[in-house]
Amino acid sequence: MERNNLYPIFLKAKNLNVLIVGGGFVAEEKLTFLLKSSPDAHVTLVSPMFREGTIALAKKGCVTLVEDKYKKKYLRGKHIVVVTTDVPEVNVKVYKHCRKKSILVNVADNPPYCDFYMGGIVTKGNVKVAISTNGKSPTTAKRLRQFFEDVIPENVDDLVKNLNEYRKTIKGDFEEKVETLNEFTKGLIEKKES
Repeated sequence: MERNNLYPIFLKAKNLNVLIVGGGFVAEEKLTFLLKSSPDAHVTLVSPMFREGTIALAKKGCVTLVEDKYKKKYLRGKHIVVVTTDVPEVNVKVYKHCRKKSILVNVADNPPYCDFYMGGIVTKGNVKVAISTNGKSPTTAKRLRQFFEDVIPENVDDLVKNLNEYRKTIKGDFEEKVETLNEFTKGLIEKKES
């Protein structure tokens, strides 16, 4: 059986500079999901044209729209690049430029040209679950996202905050605290009898 070897991380997008190359539907979709998950993300889009929806979306966040064709200079100071154009030569050129500068890059819908994938995300307050299908099936990731949105209770954030307060009151070293919290939360994820 094939194994997913991707390493999941949660990025503080407000501390990073993200570049999206392209201004079409896919660019708008990537920007939508990025801002939904990280409304404080710093994003620049470069494209000769932008959809009306993208322009409206940009006003809601820390988003800069640059009407221009892609040039290497736009990579300056960027940490992450998402490429969404429908011109394969441009996509490959951006990918190669990013690789030379050690910038993480994702060419949309082109797994061999991706250092990372943007998976399905579920957010309930402080709890966030990210889902990856190893770039194989975005539809499966979407279905799993919908499933987790249904099964994770709305009040899970209250639990997280209460446990954080409770954790501060527990005496003992790290191991003892972990043991106490494990015991305290055991009933949280008990398997239902069928």
